[in-house]
Amino acid sequence: MQSYVDSRKFAGASVLIAQGGQEVFFHAAGQRNIAADLPFERDTVARIYSMTKPVTSVALMMLAEHGLLHLDAPLGEFIPAFRDMRALIPGATRIDQTEPCATPTLHQLLTHTAGLSYPFNPGVLPQAMEEEDILFRPDQGSLAAMTERLAALPLAFKPGSRWEYSVAIDVLGRVVEVVSGQSLAEFFEAEILTPLGMDQTRFSVPEGTGDRFASLYTPLAGGAMALNAARKGDDPLRLVDVAGRSPFEAATMQSGGGGLVGTIDDYMAFCEMLRRGGTNGETRILSPRTLGFMMRNHLPGDIASMGVASFAEQPMEGMGFGLGGAVVLDPARARVPGSIGDFSWGGMASTFFWVDPVLDLSVVFFTQLSPSSSYPARPQLKALVHGALVG
Repeated sequence: MQSYVDSRKFAGASVLIAQGGQEVFFHAAGQRNIAADLPFERDTVARIYSMTKPVTSVALMMLAEHGLLHLDAPLGEFIPAFRDMRALIPGATRIDQTEPCATPTLHQLLTHTAGLSYPFNPGVLPQAMEEEDILFRPDQGSLAAMTERLAALPLAFKPGSRWEYSVAIDVLGRVVEVVSGQSLAEFFEAEILTPLGMDQTRFSVPEGTGDRFASLYTPLAGGAMALNAARKGDDPLRLVDVAGRSPFEAATMQSGGGGLVGTIDDYMAFCEMLRRGGTNGETRILSPRTLGFMMRNHLPGDIASMGVASFAEQPMEGMGFGLGGAVVLDPARARVPGSIGDFSWGGMASTFFWVDPVLDLSVVFFTQLSPSSSYPARPQLKALVHGALVG
């Protein structure tokens, strides 16, 4: 971690490791705000971006456990704008080259096989999303309105035919709202965050955190998520979002795909709930059978076998995908040390977590550098942790 700080790859970072429910390691290095010379500390509040997705996936499965929905239900049952869907024809070069297709199911959205995408992926649909500014950013208004705008575009492919990283979990956040009758923030707070003691995790930077909110940096010359036109800039730590002027301090969008900010201890509480089969202490969020179901591979093979052309927060070879995160099928093919069944995901600001059911291990890594593809910090971290396990 210190070498990353010294070489100006990361401004600052922290890592927290627990085994068998006991903390075994914590370390922080560098700064959360370079200009103000503030250290990256244990209570630093960070943007976790796509590490929000497992939380939303848990929320949806809580509703499933109550019999309020089932995973093969078509999305149009909950959001009528998605009832009559069209998909781009194979080889399409324009957004109007489409054909009728089935409405994606909730399960296809959970597994990123629904035909949705992200603006930073390559392709016709991502380009249209970029032009129409469909990204579910914290300053982009209501979740309901953005979901309706997304529904007006065709799918990138027929549901179930490919895997493509996407805003699907944002759409599922809207499904949680429709089914529960609550805003996503209200549901999260009442059913997940407060019961797990995650009081520093919200869609807006929590009141009273002062200057503990970290700044966000990028090595790119353009946008911090402009992966299609990524150009290295002169400054490897160019400031792109700073406390006091950040849209995350008064978010209007409750993005189930990437909107939460929080502390490393809060996210460890969530990871420990996953590791323990749905409970953390006295609080039960899901049944162990539901968690076991979520953390299995739900694809026919690994992600790479699904015709992938998109960005992903994890390797694709040797990695399957469950409900809310990636699952290690073969560490050798993934070329990263790990156990079969490791469940993990990361965020665009280079944050990362994994839960290892074989070694009874939970690991959370925080930093604030976008995009997460900038450096191989995640496989290096896994190699370090596995290298330290000698018993």
